[in-house]
Amino acid sequence: MTASRSRAFGAKVMGARAVGSISRRSGRGGGTTLPGRLLLRTAPDAIGRLSSRLTGERAVISATNGKTTTAGMIAAELRAAGREPVHNRAGSNMAWGVATALLEQRGSEALLEVDEAWLPQVAAELEPTLLILGNLFRDQLDRYGELERLADEWAELIAASPASMGLVLNADDPLVADLGRDEELQTRPGTTYFGIEDTARALPELQHAFDAKHCRRCGSPYRYERAFVGHLGHYTCPNCGADRPTPDVRATAIELRGIEGTTFRAETPAGDLQVEIPLPGLYNVYNALTAIAAGLRLGVGLEQIGSGLRSVRAVFGRVETIPVDGTDVSILLVKNPAGANEVLRTLALEAERSQQPLELWMALNDRIADGRDVSWVWDADFELLAAAAGHVTCSGTRASEMALRLKYAGFPTDRIEIIEGIEASFDAAVDRAGARLFALPTYTALIELRTLIARRGLASEFWR
Repeated sequence: MTASRSRAFGAKVMGARAVGSISRRSGRGGGTTLPGRLLLRTAPDAIGRLSSRLTGERAVISATNGKTTTAGMIAAELRAAGREPVHNRAGSNMAWGVATALLEQRGSEALLEVDEAWLPQVAAELEPTLLILGNLFRDQLDRYGELERLADEWAELIAASPASMGLVLNADDPLVADLGRDEELQTRPGTTYFGIEDTARALPELQHAFDAKHCRRCGSPYRYERAFVGHLGHYTCPNCGADRPTPDVRATAIELRGIEGTTFRAETPAGDLQVEIPLPGLYNVYNALTAIAAGLRLGVGLEQIGSGLRSVRAVFGRVETIPVDGTDVSILLVKNPAGANEVLRTLALEAERSQQPLELWMALNDRIADGRDVSWVWDADFELLAAAAGHVTCSGTRASEMALRLKYAGFPTDRIEIIEGIEASFDAAVDRAGARLFALPTYTALIELRTLIARRGLASEFWR
């Protein structure tokens, strides 16, 4: 790079940083995306140029569900080891969010969450030393298309990457696990697999929202011995032998404690670890397993990994609990059938433990970031909460469709109320709820809700 080009790029970086600072001080949001958008518009190769300044690890994580929570867990492990990576902690994970995080880099290493569809493009510029892939679920078909297409794009990315790049893969997701093997089903060097071994936590039957049905190699139907979350489980391909790999990092003795948290035993090549996380559900067991496997690959010791996981708190909108006018509001993002089902299972367990009806606020939006097609709500098992729900306030641009789905799920219609506006509906739900309200928004509704709560001074802005 010539000196003049370097100076010109430096000026663009300074300008984008100034825009980010002004945006954050204004309190109007945009601090996690606007600087990166501006920089990429003036310097399309900015991600590669900024990441080239990093001298340490460049860990990149992607998944349909759980990537923000998992990235937060890995960041906590690194902090416990005295390391502070460049990290897009607010979950802004498309190219402009990654560029914004790199703009603010202070350390020598990076931990970057990347949207699953953006991963091939962004990773090609970042040149990760470690690629962490959690899962692939059906989500926003109008944006992402079918799962197999994403899996093929991920496979092309891995094939084009240097052999020195490490992989952390979910053994229980057949689409993801297969990315770590060659044509002869030999495991790629530098691959670490993780998975659940506690058979007592398997579902009694495969869920309706069951995505990966056929082997991506030969097209034969997988044979499932057990499933844990959606299609994540223990499977075999009876035709070509692309069976579940044996995980290197395994979860056993899982105890689910409802909304309070989860404990399990992690068996790893470095020894066993008793894990305690203040987050609920099997989906967070998978998130923690991902973080443990990644932490080990990044050189973090087991003791520091355990300490980091114990310190984790809910990230933006992922089982985050905020007091609002005397009511504890627990916010659980829902955005696709598999993720929604795990939230519903967690709340059903919470109702069973508390022996109290659940007061609910559900906000269904159909904006671009949510996906225009909201038919996914008919594949989520809202029936799980029909008997446990108290009053339900339905909100968002598709509030009526949410209410209709609940009616068909068996919710008493006299307990379902439709108020489309986010603020008015949320205030009404809080006034009615009493001690506890569970808020289940889709992505843009979550942004609206958290902005509303922050504007009232009840929580910090999510972009800070």
